[in-house]
This record gives sequence, structure tokens and C-alpha cells, in this order.
Amino acid sequence: MGVTRPRVGVAVLTMGDRMPELRALLDSVAKQDEAAVRIVVVGNGCALPGLPDGVVGVELAENLGVSGGRNVAWRRLREFGDVDVLVDLDDDGLLVDAGVVRRIADLYEAGAGRLGIVGFRIADERGETQRRHIPRLRAKDPMRRGLVTTFLGGGHALSMPMLEQTGGWPDAFFFTHEETDLAWRALDAGWEILYEPALVLQHPKTSPARHAVYYRMTARNRVWLAKRHLPGPLVPVYLGVWTLLTVARTRSATGLRAWFGGFAEGVRVDAGPRRPMRWRTVVRMAALGRPPVI
Repeated sequence: MGVTRPRVGVAVLTMGDRMPELRALLDSVAKQDEAAVRIVVVGNGCALPGLPDGVVGVELAENLGVSGGRNVAWRRLREFGDVDVLVDLDDDGLLVDAGVVRRIADLYEAGAGRLGIVGFRIADERGETQRRHIPRLRAKDPMRRGLVTTFLGGGHALSMPMLEQTGGWPDAFFFTHEETDLAWRALDAGWEILYEPALVLQHPKTSPARHAVYYRMTARNRVWLAKRHLPGPLVPVYLGVWTLLTVARTRSATGLRAWFGGFAEGVRVDAGPRRPMRWRTVVRMAALGRPPVI
């Protein structure tokens, strides 16, 4: 980061189907008491409407998914050369507090160069956080701050040096578990992941299963995670645990068929380069409360 105050850039992906929400989000970014140095909106396979002054639009001819679209935003911000921390925000989210950018800059300024990722708290209009949005096992308190092993895709901050070292998002994942893939690489490279509940993204309460491809991609990408990043002995443990959990939790026969189809696809299709994490990373993750088997 250097000796100067970290400079924060903001990136938003949209498929063009949430324009009122996107405008409200951009308004909330513009009202921050410390301004973002750059704001980029990526039209993921869609045309963009007129954007506010100072907001850079990038229109993609096809939908590259969450991973691919975020990589486009990261590389566009990197081209400017004046962004130290990238903040990704869901296009239907809202910054309800005007101090988010300032607090992020404060955190990275105090992070001694090892703070890689900061996860926001996701809360609905009533201020409630869904259990699946708390990045800890068996945790019910969304206000507990601290170091964790994963982060939420809807709202987070990423060190630009960390992205350079880890290589950014896994393009092929498209959607689901791309955050886990990046988090595991960041942890293995020695970076820290902080969950900061004071940073809030207001977001409607949703279920990930609302996406038609959810079950297939969830299973496929879990297999890819294991193939890409886990030491050999942990691969069958991780996949076995998640198979049992999925069978126990899923009430939809159609969903289960899609899940097992995605699992088979993950086994069959190349996951990209295999770079298993070091055992000391496994130990570090276990010490943080979430060993990489669940």
C-alpha cells in the first residue's frame, strides 16, 4: 500500500435487470463522506443506461458470470493505477451508512500490509442478517468481528496487491464458491480475511436456490475447489462431508438430480491448475474455526 492513505475504488456488476436498485446504490456510493477514487460498473452481457458523472461503464457482449465480470472490473480499475483497495457491491445492495469507504481505508491503513480481504455484514431492510451470511460455523451472532476463513460476495473489500499475487477470481466458476476459491488462495499466501460487521450492505433477503443453475454449479464448483486447492488426503473428506450434508438438507428431487449431475461434471471436467494449499494453511484455518473440510 505504500505510506499514503489507501485509495478505494468501487466495482458493481449488473445484468441490466435492476436499474432502479443500481441507481440507488450508486447514489449511496456518491454520498460517502470519503469519496471513492474510481467507480466502475460492468454490464455483464447487457447495455448500460446513462451513468452518473465520474462512473465508468464497461459493456460486455456476453455474460461472463460473477467471476469473469469481477475480473473485468478489477482489470479496468488496475488500468487507472490509482486504486489500492477494490470494493465489490451487489447491484441490488445499498450502503446505508456514509462512512463505509472511510472505514475501509482506515482498516487497510492499519492492516500492516497483510490485510487481504474485508467482508461486510449483509442485512435486510430490518437490519437482520441471515444465518448463511455469517462467515463462521455454528455462529448465531452477526455482530462478532474478527479474522475468518471466507467472505461474502455481496459486499467486500479486496487488496489490489492481494489480487495481483493470487491471480484474481476463478473465471471458470461463473457463479457460486468463487469467494471460497479466492479466500483459500489468499490465506495460503499469508493474507488475512477480516469480517467487519460495522460495514453493512443492505440487501433484500434471498435464497441462492432462486438461480436455475444453483444446484449444478454448487456441486461442480465444490469438486473444482477440492481438485484445485486441497491436499490429497482432504479431497475425499471434503467432498464426502458435502455430499452427506446436501442429501440431508435438500428437499427437492429435481435439485438433487441437478446437484449430482454437477458433481459428475466437476469430476469429469478440468478444474484448472492444481496448487494444493500447505498443511500449515490447513492448521491456520482450523485455528480460525473452519478447517477446509466443511
